[in-house]
Amino acid sequence: MGVQVWTWILVGITFAIYFGIAIWARAGSTKDFYVAGGGVSPLANGLATAADWMSAASFISMAGIISFSGYDGSVYLMGWTGGYVLLALLLAPYLRKFGKFTVPDFIGDRYYSNTARTVAVICALIVSFTYVAGQMRGVGIVFSQFLQVDITLGVIIGMAVVLVFAFLGGMKGITYTQVAQYCVLIFAFMVPAIFISFQMTGSPIPQIGMGGKVEDGAYLLDKLDQLHTQLGFKAYTSGSKSTWDVFAITLALMVGTAGLPHVIVRFFTVPKVKDARKSAGLALLFIAILYTTAPAIAVFSRTNLIETVSNTAYKNMPQWFRNWENTGLIAWTDKNNDGKIQYVNGAALEGKTPMFLSERGEHGQRVISNSSTGPNELYVDRDIMVLANPEIAKLPDWVIALVAAGGLAAALSTAAGLLLVISTSVSHDLIKKQLRPDISDKAELKIARISIVVAIIVAGIFGIYPPGFVAAVVALAFGLAAASFFPAIILGIFDKRMNKEGAVAGMVVGTVLMLFYMVRFKTGLVGVLDPLPESEWWFGTSPEGFGTVAMLVNVVIAVVISRVTPAPPASVQDIVENIRIPSGAGQASTH
Repeated sequence: MGVQVWTWILVGITFAIYFGIAIWARAGSTKDFYVAGGGVSPLANGLATAADWMSAASFISMAGIISFSGYDGSVYLMGWTGGYVLLALLLAPYLRKFGKFTVPDFIGDRYYSNTARTVAVICALIVSFTYVAGQMRGVGIVFSQFLQVDITLGVIIGMAVVLVFAFLGGMKGITYTQVAQYCVLIFAFMVPAIFISFQMTGSPIPQIGMGGKVEDGAYLLDKLDQLHTQLGFKAYTSGSKSTWDVFAITLALMVGTAGLPHVIVRFFTVPKVKDARKSAGLALLFIAILYTTAPAIAVFSRTNLIETVSNTAYKNMPQWFRNWENTGLIAWTDKNNDGKIQYVNGAALEGKTPMFLSERGEHGQRVISNSSTGPNELYVDRDIMVLANPEIAKLPDWVIALVAAGGLAAALSTAAGLLLVISTSVSHDLIKKQLRPDISDKAELKIARISIVVAIIVAGIFGIYPPGFVAAVVALAFGLAAASFFPAIILGIFDKRMNKEGAVAGMVVGTVLMLFYMVRFKTGLVGVLDPLPESEWWFGTSPEGFGTVAMLVNVVIAVVISRVTPAPPASVQDIVENIRIPSGAGQASTH
């Protein structure tokens, strides 16, 4: 059987499992829909949280970023895993003890203000829609290549799949679907990594293989450094980012992780505070399996790509290259007319993506109409590195198909969690808590499901027209979460004096500042305003790292304004004391 047949089989089996779980775990109440009835075990919640958090960015794009950025890509590893430690220690237990369904619910009650709740809803929608764009893009990439359909159609298929298990089961259906999706995605990520590690270094453990020796006796990383420098790239193990920008990106990703609403809500699904702590620790363990393997996959795929493609005649290129060429995610143009692919440092294109002409060139290349004047002839979308890696390494067809199923599991699991946040923000925090407090449970559930349908349509549009490659889009979502939610949550737990005026002002200023920076330096305004170049960055801070600056501004404004305005009511201060101090703490012993 070929790759496509294997892909249809494995994707079909996994989708059948997801649909079966969705039907079995159909939500019958708003509590089921929002927090899975609050009865999920720590193990199941740990698996579901890992799947919710390890999105298409983790599975598809993170190793791709590290593959192209080398040492500089380590910020994603440090930020996303460090953020989980913050979440487990500083937020999850306290939020679970507070006992609300959503982050806007916590902020609305903690800051005794519907204005604060509304601002939190708006922030949740902005963060979730920015994040979900990356997931739908990942779905489109996988479907485009492995099922041989257009990326747009792939996104639409992904929308339909998510709709089924999110619409029927809400958090209850999503939780148990994500348990299955974690098992699929981690198996799909590890199997090719083990194969390739053994193939290249003789070690079946990828983390050891990355630092091992290859056939000629050289260390693999030394060999990759040499390949890089020969082609004009910086050494793979050296960094080019400033120390400040590395710190800013890492911190923005850390506090952004701790402030992501779709991850935080998972800790409301377990019965007790102790279970929230357990599930956070288990999730970190499950996440570490993938995150310690990603750098190894980056090294393997980068080495294989350079050795396979660089200075090779197109007529001798293997079939995988032509397959991916058809998706537009890899392309080359023969600038010196020698029939060979010159892969050297520099941009192959004037724009960000190739624009193919209808004909092929003299040597079979797909002629690109927006080629740059530099010597580099190869364009590679970094999002394909994990997906193409098994093909480049000539692994069996079923392994290649397994990676496709894993990529879909990663993207769909996170997309479902994000869409539920969007749905509950509208139905629970906006409609139930503010506009129609007397709404029935049945009517609220109906509005939640309608909200999911609308959210999926909007998410699909973002997936078809994404503002950049997957991990960059996701990094911006983390920056927005850092700039908006994290200060309000952390100060709400640990600062009794923090009031509604300070929290609202901080969230508004932090979010607006981050959005402004994204527009000016990353996305621009199509047809109106081009993004400014790197030389114009404020304090040398990249858009991915600016969440740190916006977060600090949020904290300063929130603290200052809270000190010059009235203190929160005594009842609110008592709540803050209660969620931070265990029951019975400080009482005199009678024994």
